Amino acid sequence: MRITGGKLKGRLTETPSGRMAIRPAMDRMRESVFDIIGPDLPGKSFLDLFSGSGTIAIEAASHGASDISLCEMDRAKARTVLGNVAMAEEIGVRINCHFMAVELFLKRCKRQFDYIFLDPPFPYKFRQELVETIGRRGLLTDSGKVLIHRPQEDPLPDELGGLVRFDSRVYGRSIVDFFKRMPKTEEKNLTN
Repeated sequence: MRITGGKLKGRLTETPSGRMAIRPAMDRMRESVFDIIGPDLPGKSFLDLFSGSGTIAIEAASHGASDISLCEMDRAKARTVLGNVAMAEEIGVRINCHFMAVELFLKRCKRQFDYIFLDPPFPYKFRQELVETIGRRGLLTDSGKVLIHRPQEDPLPDELGGLVRFDSRVYGRSIVDFFKRMPKTEEKNLTN
């Protein structure tokens, strides 16, 4: 897979082997998503969940994010992921790698991120619960955004865990939904 933009544009990442199949995020989808969020990334924090090869995290570094973490459950992919993310060190960015289930990572996470990108395997059935967990646990900064890649056949509600969808982009048979924190006035109206 290639990095589609920023300081590392054109660099190639390795695809890991392992017991769980990799479904790499499409180059066109990644390029489009980073065209949208890229101008806001310099100096921001970024979390890549269901990381696979680490390519999304590297893309975030390439576009200027400076505080980056990733989470991948399949430890068999660790060697390849660590080799891939080392390229971000060439531009002065260290990517923190966590090899555990995303659900466990979110349960233990004690900090906020400006951007959280989720690319679960398409058969995964708990997308809604993940977005709700991120919202309920307050893992987004006030202006933070959650981006989740999903199949078109698996819609998500407009509001989840205090987060509200504000954009969706279609890429073939898949969609990337963009969520942000619900404005405080709307949260108060929902609780009254």
